[in-house]
Amino acid sequence: MYPLVYIVRHGQTAWNAEFRLQGQADTDLNALGREQATGNGHRLAELVGNPRDFDFVASPMKRTRETMERIRAAMKLDPGAYRTDARLVEVNFGDWQGFTFAELETRYPGASRTRALDKWNFQPPGEGAESYQRLLVRVKPWFDAIQGPTICVTHGGVMRTLFRFVLDMAEDEAANLDIPQDRVLKLEGKGLEWL
Repeated sequence: MYPLVYIVRHGQTAWNAEFRLQGQADTDLNALGREQATGNGHRLAELVGNPRDFDFVASPMKRTRETMERIRAAMKLDPGAYRTDARLVEVNFGDWQGFTFAELETRYPGASRTRALDKWNFQPPGEGAESYQRLLVRVKPWFDAIQGPTICVTHGGVMRTLFRFVLDMAEDEAANLDIPQDRVLKLEGKGLEWL
């Protein structure tokens, strides 16, 4: 059973807009991403009666830190008063980071088809590359250790693993979930709900 946790995906980046695999490449928010982050901050301000009761934690990547800082500013809190945890970084796409799938097909013919056969367990080539299953093994202990109300800013891949281990969603379904950047995901007990 999980305590109350609000989870937000970082706002849009130029690479998101280009459908480019980011993984652990440290990219910045674009103008829309900054608006999304501030909007999620306003939504959280409506949801959270006393923000001082919450632990604020973000992935240490630039796009998640800026999202958290914009959220905290919108909540009228000190933007920098939060912590980071490296376990919350995005799945590592290895040698595929920085490419669109069209570019990958030129470089690695058949790559998209191979990944689609078992997207959850597929691991791209390259040192440190991860499958969603390996990502789940990395992030689940962090979520399992949450002690009290928390606001977390992380990445789409991390949020997909939540649906797998909280709801026992099928691997293929979890791997293909659309994770919006302008909504808040509520985790509480054994449930997940988009707000």
